[in-house]
Amino acid sequence: MDERKKYNLRAGWFSIIGNVALSALKYWAGISTGSLALVADAWHSISDVITSAIVLIGGKISRKPADSDHPFGHGRAEHIASIIIGVVLALVAFDFIINGIEKFGTREQTYYSTFAWIAVIISIVVNEIMTQYAFWAGKKIKSTMLIADGWHHRTDALSSIIVLIGIVLGSSFWWTDAVLSIIVAIMIGYASYEIMSKEITSLLGESPSEELLVSISETAQKSSKVPLYIHHINLHNYGHHTEMSCHIKLPPEMSLEEAHEICTGIEKVIKAEFGYITTVHPEPITWKKK
Repeated sequence: MDERKKYNLRAGWFSIIGNVALSALKYWAGISTGSLALVADAWHSISDVITSAIVLIGGKISRKPADSDHPFGHGRAEHIASIIIGVVLALVAFDFIINGIEKFGTREQTYYSTFAWIAVIISIVVNEIMTQYAFWAGKKIKSTMLIADGWHHRTDALSSIIVLIGIVLGSSFWWTDAVLSIIVAIMIGYASYEIMSKEITSLLGESPSEELLVSISETAQKSSKVPLYIHHINLHNYGHHTEMSCHIKLPPEMSLEEAHEICTGIEKVIKAEFGYITTVHPEPITWKKK
């Protein structure tokens, strides 16, 4: 838990400080050149500040220990935080699609200065650094929230690349800035969809893969010489804590003490191999009469 706290705090504050600086830089460049795409990119960075604050808050809540109201801990707070990140992205995307359409009506051409070039290039480099750190930290502590925040940084870097292309073409086509703002908004919207669809599925619950079920069955069988006929395997994910339940079949003449020993063995081997807290329900084998 100390490691989770450390990486959540580092990633959160790194993102907040970096994006405050980038949003100020891009907003200044956007206002000075009249570029809607640059202003949209600046607001994308501002939304990164908001989502990074959500990362810090969500991480703090998820680290709270289990209590009487939340017997399985607060790990799912990370999923909720990720969904909030997705909603923020969707709102930002919608706003800039509307602004981009409005700019088509004005037929206003944007002329980019050297300052705009510098601001966009710095944004691309810094956002990619933040992306790589968020992905690395998220994988290290298995945090979907940090990985979602990493995708937010990645969309910001990609949107800045699109803006950079627009700067190159801006002097040739009056509609370049309006088109770019819409493209950036669509990219932000897609990132929102990817994040929310994944996290909502996790919260609703999803079936384990066939490969995982086979691996669990094989691992459980290693703990006992008696055939287990393991079935009804269910996984309940609570962020960084997973509960597993399953049924096994044992000979009806087996003593309660023997059955309990087999169940305990399964629970220990599953905990060692997968990290799951397991509850095993034994059933008597019923032989069909011929």
